[in-house]
Amino acid sequence: MNTIRAARRRPRLAVVAAVLAAAAVAFPASQAAAAGAVAGTPHPQASHGAKPTIVFVHGAFADSSSWNGEVSRLQHDGYTVDVPPNPLQGLYYDSAFIRDYLHTISGPIILVGHSYGGAVITNAATGDKQVKALVYVDAFLPNKGQTLQELITAKPGTCVTTPDETFAPYPGAPKGSVDIYIKQSAFRWCFADGLPTAEAEQLAATQRPVASIAFTQPTGVPAWKSIPSWAVVGTIDNAIPPAELIAMAKAAGARITKVHAGHLSMVADPGVITSVILQAIKATT
Repeated sequence: MNTIRAARRRPRLAVVAAVLAAAAVAFPASQAAAAGAVAGTPHPQASHGAKPTIVFVHGAFADSSSWNGEVSRLQHDGYTVDVPPNPLQGLYYDSAFIRDYLHTISGPIILVGHSYGGAVITNAATGDKQVKALVYVDAFLPNKGQTLQELITAKPGTCVTTPDETFAPYPGAPKGSVDIYIKQSAFRWCFADGLPTAEAEQLAATQRPVASIAFTQPTGVPAWKSIPSWAVVGTIDNAIPPAELIAMAKAAGARITKVHAGHLSMVADPGVITSVILQAIKATT
């Protein structure tokens, strides 16, 4: 288990979600069909002896720019990097969306997820033999049947509380589901803890909402049961308690790297995250 002290840096964001009030809602078949429409022309990459494609999945209240620091480093090293958008419409929909995206890629894949994105890759990669390693960054590693709502409160210490959230309806929402935003007044100290004030405020203003059903839909068979996994744990994470991050990582048999950073360790120190990804590549491809 490595311990690395984080250096401050600045791409953007991916954050974790909240304890939600919405009841679990079944995933509509029509949304699953929509997710299935993502597949397209495979990447023109040889599948034998080629470097793996690194696929990043951002978390809730975030977008793909969360991974800018890691992307630039890996591209510099000659890797193909894909950062598809996470729809944030619910665990079932988002996992189906990413699963179909993975099917457009030829050759080995290293799949990386932050926060809520960890739950997405846990479901999306199940049974996919192209995915050689899973890398979790301050992320959920749920087991079968678990929900993120129960996991985020499994250990004391989360800063996420309903008064720090804003709820908004959205068109076509399943019954009981709403879009969730984190109030800007709480965003910095809870999710962007440890980042410069100006950067944290920008991330708060540009956050994307997540559908509340994402945290009440139970996980399926986790991909980490058959795919080797690595986990980076921010030791001063205020959103998902570090004790819970470590507990989930140990339950999944992940190789753990601790970093002195908050919830957005991939923004604070992309060099650490990149080094863990390279470790996973070396061990599995």
